[in-house]
Amino acid sequence: MAALSGAILRYRVMAYVIGVGLMILVFVGVPLQYAANRPAVVHIVGPIHGALYIVYLLAAADLARRARFGLLQLAAMVAAGFVPLVAFLVERQVVHRLAKEAEAALPEVATD
Repeated sequence: MAALSGAILRYRVMAYVIGVGLMILVFVGVPLQYAANRPAVVHIVGPIHGALYIVYLLAAADLARRARFGLLQLAAMVAAGFVPLVAFLVERQVVHRLAKEAEAALPEVATD
C-alpha cells in the first residue's frame, strides 16, 4: 500500500503542475501571442510544459501499473495533459476511485 500511496502522491503533484502550466499556456500565453503579439509566455511556458508532461506521463503510467488500471483509464490520464482543466477532473476521479477501492478492501469491523 505504501508504494501505491507514493505513486498517487507523485501523480497528483504532476497532474496539478501540468494542469496549471497548461492553463497558463492556453489562457494567458496564446492570447498574448496572437492578440498582443507578445510570444514570450508561450516561448517560456511551452517547452517547460512539454518537458514536465513527460514526467507526468511517467507518473501516470507508474500509478496505472501499480493500481492495475485498464487502458481506457490510462488513456484518460494521458489525455488530461492536453485539454485545459481536464487534468484536475481526471485527478479527482482517479483519487476518488482509488479511495473507494481502498475502503472496500478494508475488513469490516463488527460493532456489538
